[in-house]
Amino acid sequence: MIKGKLIALGGGDDDGLLKLIRSQICNITSRIEVIATAATEVLDAGIAYKKAFEEFGCNHVRFMHIDENHKADTPEYLERIKQADVIFFTGGDQLRLAKFLKGTELLGIMHRRFREEEIIISGTSAGAAVMSDRMIYDGYGHYSLIKGEMKTTKGFGFIQHIYIDTHFAERGRFGRLAHAVAHDPEYIGIGLSEETGIIIKEGDQVEVFGTGVVTIIDASQVRYSNTRKIEENEPIAVEQLIMHLLVQGYRYCLKEHIFQPVAQDESPTKLTADQRLLSS
Repeated sequence: MIKGKLIALGGGDDDGLLKLIRSQICNITSRIEVIATAATEVLDAGIAYKKAFEEFGCNHVRFMHIDENHKADTPEYLERIKQADVIFFTGGDQLRLAKFLKGTELLGIMHRRFREEEIIISGTSAGAAVMSDRMIYDGYGHYSLIKGEMKTTKGFGFIQHIYIDTHFAERGRFGRLAHAVAHDPEYIGIGLSEETGIIIKEGDQVEVFGTGVVTIIDASQVRYSNTRKIEENEPIAVEQLIMHLLVQGYRYCLKEHIFQPVAQDESPTKLTADQRLLSS
């Protein structure tokens, strides 16, 4: 059983995500590592998020500068990632994250610790999309329902057989997520609206936090799909995609394909008295 947690936000204002991470770790001495490689201005983004975490009372926050000129596998970073309690990936371009971290010893250590230890892997926007073994990186509006317009590639693989798409409602990304799971029906699509996210526990239990809606697209019961038969630039046809809309207070079980309410005392955003005191 996977011991780590994934916390992913769909983009937009991320104060709710930072507060949630703060409440989940429950300890002002916990070590947080910020990785801003996806950002256009890596240094500026890293420093900004470091300060943001500190404003919420986190006292041990550091930034790993990883980009074209700064390697991931330095002795310092490898040692720090072994000690981290939370790893946070900022938004930007998920292809940059894959380019500079995939295949590194640093990412390998994250994988091992995520399987074996109670570590939190978190991210917003691109930092959320990269978490699964595959990610969507292109596809716009109705064009994404044309074969060849929706594109996927390998992600970080902390969880298998899901696609996480972000800015989902705001940028009209239903088509590309539906296309992705229709093409790969063993995958479940998770569309995150802005200021809305998920916590994935034990690699299976998906619980919602935030103010918006999480869309689940399940192709496991599809009766017909032409996605592997048609030529490039032709539109796709799919019969019987299943869709669920989740808000805070509900969960989706990936392995069982079950939608269910979360008991109030299980809610990921319900704080204990000690947590409220620490986060105030």
